Amino acid sequence: MNSKKATRRTALAAGLALALGLGVAAQASAGAPRSVSGSPDDNITRIADFYGAYIDAESDLDNGGGKLATDLRSYYLTPAYLKELKAWEAKNHADGVLQAQNTPMSWKVTDNGTADHTEATITLTWGGGDTTRLIVDMTRTTHKIIHIGTKGIGGK
Repeated sequence: MNSKKATRRTALAAGLALALGLGVAAQASAGAPRSVSGSPDDNITRIADFYGAYIDAESDLDNGGGKLATDLRSYYLTPAYLKELKAWEAKNHADGVLQAQNTPMSWKVTDNGTADHTEATITLTWGGGDTTRLIVDMTRTTHKIIHIGTKGIGGK
């Protein structure tokens, strides 16, 4: 058999394997299992939990936020900040937690530190790949969010 015929047969076999979901496709999906951990005493975990659950609630095709999003706000935000957030939303016609009118495709939380409270950067990734960064401030004692914005309460 000549090398041209062997090359065609190899290409045909590879194409058939891909079409059947074998070979390369199976290798690409194989990987180490992922794990996520956290602690209720860790503010970064709490902020990540809040944003994960909130975005899940807002993305829900059946309900689109609704009662769950409202309950999450009540649980994770101080009453004073919740009132401030509602005023921001009325003025800006957008969701104050996301500071947008849409729901992002993914999110990431990064600890910024600070001594008297926790400050975290939330990176929201949108459908087209654009990102938005928000700063979230949380008390260390009550583990409640006291601010969401483009700058932290310390002005960073």
